[in-house]
Amino acid sequence: MAPERADEQYMRRALQLARRGKGQVSPNPMVGAVIVRAGEIIAEGYHRKFGADHAERDALKRTSANVGGATIYVNLEPCCHWGKTPPCVDILIEQGIKRVVIGTLDPHALVDGKGVQILRGHGIEVVEGILEDEARALNEVYFHYTRAGLPFITIKYAQSLDGRIATSQGDSRWISSEATRRFAHRLRAQHDAIMVGIGTVLADDPQLTVRLVKGRNPLRIVLDSRLRIPLNAQVLQGEGATLITTADAHNRQKVEAIQRQGKEVLVVQRGPDGRADLQSLMKILAERGISSILVEGGAEVITALLKGGLVNRMVVITAPLILGKGREGIGDLGITGLQEAIRPSSYKVRRMGEDVIFDLRL
Repeated sequence: MAPERADEQYMRRALQLARRGKGQVSPNPMVGAVIVRAGEIIAEGYHRKFGADHAERDALKRTSANVGGATIYVNLEPCCHWGKTPPCVDILIEQGIKRVVIGTLDPHALVDGKGVQILRGHGIEVVEGILEDEARALNEVYFHYTRAGLPFITIKYAQSLDGRIATSQGDSRWISSEATRRFAHRLRAQHDAIMVGIGTVLADDPQLTVRLVKGRNPLRIVLDSRLRIPLNAQVLQGEGATLITTADAHNRQKVEAIQRQGKEVLVVQRGPDGRADLQSLMKILAERGISSILVEGGAEVITALLKGGLVNRMVVITAPLILGKGREGIGDLGITGLQEAIRPSSYKVRRMGEDVIFDLRL
């Protein structure tokens, strides 16, 4: 096999391994590692959960073979700084790895090419950019979070063919099929937080937990500028973490009642519309290590995020129903001409169950 084809083959395996960490490693990136010598894979590993060994160390610990002179394939540049684990470049040098093939550089300010420089400075051959587009796409959340200092925001909602998320009386259970509802719960498990507005809580009293599939429960965030949330709301029950954000700093009695239930209230500054300023809120959440947020409504929240240019991805589940008069998923964006329309940078369309899923990047 030609060397270029072999590099791509092993990098695809590294990417495949990396995906196993989805929903477990945030805010770290998903990384897989494959160690090859004389054309044979002698070790594999991946970053399994936040705080655990990085992929390179995980792979090295899973083999008793001598890796001296071997090639390691990793979809992201090896780290060169101390975090929760030691620098990966150190162990690659110590173990005598002679060739490192990477998918893409790590955008983190403490890495960003420095890992490659250290490896080359020790006489190790480094090949960059193998399946780079795939490597970047896999860790799109990490790249955005690291570079922008903001969470990667995904909007998800289900609608009828004529663009309604509920009937005129607010009935929305269930527009989507069972298959796409399971898909929606997988999305929840893959995000650090799930966010809704107080209107959704008052209308639907959702749990905002992962139930239809296996996975971790995200942090539940409720945007509640005037602190109207009922104390018996499902998001305030149980052991799941919940954050209520508000622009009302004066209702101490309500704040303390929520805190007694083990939930947190965060007071944020008001925006021009009198509601909590979303840009400021997103910066605060990013500083707390929240790298991704799934937004499930309502229309006011979705509209505000789109207007603020804060949305990275939209997942729109469209069911074969026609409702006529009803509630829309997105409100007025102030668009008067087609040239002003928000257009995706890329999108995929697929069928699941009875529904069609539009998955767009903005």
